[in-house]
Amino acid sequence: MSRADAYHRMLMSAAKFQHNIALILEAKAVEAERSCQWICGHVSGEHFENHGDQLKGTVDIHDQLLEVIDGMTKMERALAKHLSVLLGEPDSDGGSDDSGGEAGDFFSFGDSK
Repeated sequence: MSRADAYHRMLMSAAKFQHNIALILEAKAVEAERSCQWICGHVSGEHFENHGDQLKGTVDIHDQLLEVIDGMTKMERALAKHLSVLLGEPDSDGGSDDSGGEAGDFFSFGDSK
């Protein structure tokens, strides 16, 4: 298998992985819509003893949603970083590089086979 074929297979795998993530997010959107209906019906004043309990319940739900969004963001950033290393692009976000070094020309699509 040539180097170009290996890169092509890696990129196709990344594309399939992204497609699966899209399917997961689509299912999460359906679940979120159901949760929204449930939350709107059950996080109302008559289901709690006082306003403080109601506020605590809504803050807990909000924190859970933030954790889900944070996890998805971290996963997408990691995928983007791996693809940029594969494509040989420099790190554009200016952040620290967890790999400890530059991949540079090692991953370039030069004429070498």
